[in-house]
Amino acid sequence: MIKIIPILINILIVGLFLYSKLLPYKDKLNPQYKKIFDFFNSIFSPIFNFLKNIVKPFQVGIGLSVDMSQIVLLIIFLMILNFF
Repeated sequence: MIKIIPILINILIVGLFLYSKLLPYKDKLNPQYKKIFDFFNSIFSPIFNFLKNIVKPFQVGIGLSVDMSQIVLLIIFLMILNFF
């Protein structure tokens, strides 16, 4: 069981990357990939909503800010992966 956790965390990290890249194009996905996207959306969307209440966007310019919730989640995944 302990060997499965790092594999699952790695899958979540890859899923997080693909989720962030495909989010603007979710309406254009093929049905096969839409199901996979919806699976990761059901995982990440509640987490991002929770983290957005805790972590505020980081301002990088005038009227330009970066949503830090994805970066915080990635750091959490990497810390968990390092633990195992």
